[in-house]
Amino acid sequence: MRGVFVDANDTLAEIFERQRQSGDPDVSVHEDPNITPEAWPALLGGAEIGIVDHTALPTEIARQCAGLKHVVFLGTGARSYMNPDELATLGIEVHLIKGYGDTAVAEAAIALMWASARGLAQMDRAMRAGNWLRDDAMQLTGKTLGLIGFGGIAAEVARIALGSGMRVIAWNRTPKQHPGVDFVDLDTLLAQSHVVSLHLLLNDETRGFITGQRIAQMKPGVILVNTARGAIVDEAAMIAALKSGHIRHAGLDVFNIEPLPKDHPLTALPNVTLSAHSAFRTPEASENLIHAAWQHCRRIAHGN
Repeated sequence: MRGVFVDANDTLAEIFERQRQSGDPDVSVHEDPNITPEAWPALLGGAEIGIVDHTALPTEIARQCAGLKHVVFLGTGARSYMNPDELATLGIEVHLIKGYGDTAVAEAAIALMWASARGLAQMDRAMRAGNWLRDDAMQLTGKTLGLIGFGGIAAEVARIALGSGMRVIAWNRTPKQHPGVDFVDLDTLLAQSHVVSLHLLLNDETRGFITGQRIAQMKPGVILVNTARGAIVDEAAMIAALKSGHIRHAGLDVFNIEPLPKDHPLTALPNVTLSAHSAFRTPEASENLIHAAWQHCRRIAHGN
């Protein structure tokens, strides 16, 4: 059984080779993170396993990948890049990796929250332009953080926020309990939260989940943090709320279009802090990610 890591960057390629063990399945590494979806069939060359970091696999392209039976997606958000249900009809199973970067993403969400509350990016940009910008910030101690979706990442966000003196409330689509966190209905969360942080997987039910109506239900002057997926939010409604000031500031790591075009409306708004879909990128998370990818390949090769 053969596999191909189709879009490895230098860092992931090095970790992948370092974690290779004697007796592992034959998995080659293609070191080019900028391939197009059309490159899949030639790169695989009949291999049964495709490991992918971020390159889309449209169903029509998958049909051209003779021999492909397994896609190991490096993360949980495969639906942003492919349709696992359609691939299943072609006999292709999509394997996800959960929990590898919970702490990394949580720390990034917290960093975006604090940067948004203090206006750090605004001050940095202004000072580089020769302006001494000082505005009143939001003090977060004693404020309410609302977590929409509650998995491993949200649990880590709650741990850090509780330790900094915030009240943490959460809404989840299925009942949950967690020490120190009050689980409430969605309307209550939107009305009471000074900061709303998104932690939902993207699927048909959550696409566009944060509608204009739900943004309007949020507290005036709310901070919105999104380290989940851009498509969970109605982008036009979010931009309108940022312009009106209803959303005080947004800390965003994910976008509908990635990479974000330099002329995108979000880049022109002063009350937005942007990061390049990098919340999960730490050495620790990358090691965990590749370890899990190899485990998938080993299980597949042994028929498990």
